Amino acid sequence: MLRIGVIGQSGDIPDDMKSLAIQIGREIARKGAVLFTGGTTGVMEGCCRGAREAGGLVVGFLPGDTLEMANGFIDIPITTGLAFDYRSSVMIHSSDAVIMIGGGNGTLGELSCAYLNKKPVVILESSGGWASKVRQFAFEGIYMDDRRNIKLDFAFDAEEAVELAVSRASESKGRNLHARYNGADGYSKE
Repeated sequence: MLRIGVIGQSGDIPDDMKSLAIQIGREIARKGAVLFTGGTTGVMEGCCRGAREAGGLVVGFLPGDTLEMANGFIDIPITTGLAFDYRSSVMIHSSDAVIMIGGGNGTLGELSCAYLNKKPVVILESSGGWASKVRQFAFEGIYMDDRRNIKLDFAFDAEEAVELAVSRASESKGRNLHARYNGADGYSKE
């Protein structure tokens, strides 16, 4: 199963952002992918709710050692024993692709983490926050910097964002499996 991570701001969020988050979660579930989030409030809770309502599987990567911060829509809570920013790194590293909704400074850090880890990233521009500003600051409009690690994708609605994320995740996963089968990364075909 593909693992689609969603990053976005926590806490109280505007109704239109919450609606987009719920739609993203539903679309991820409809595509048969597993939703990975930071598992707390705001965008994360909206996505988890949408995925759960659509019968999807929801995994929340929580900060700290307890389950008390988990929202009520998580199927598999994972306590990381880590602070907020480090638990996000674990979630991103475990994802096949990442979707960015809205976001403040923490979400911008998560975007950078995804980019450095060469994870496919889809930015939902219509969701506000940093997601609506990234393109204007991006190098050549599609990269985080001149290293051109991975092209950023931009979407304007939930369906398009999830379609792009699933497509990029499938392509990336296929390349990684092909490389391993052919002896790269210490694996052999035997």
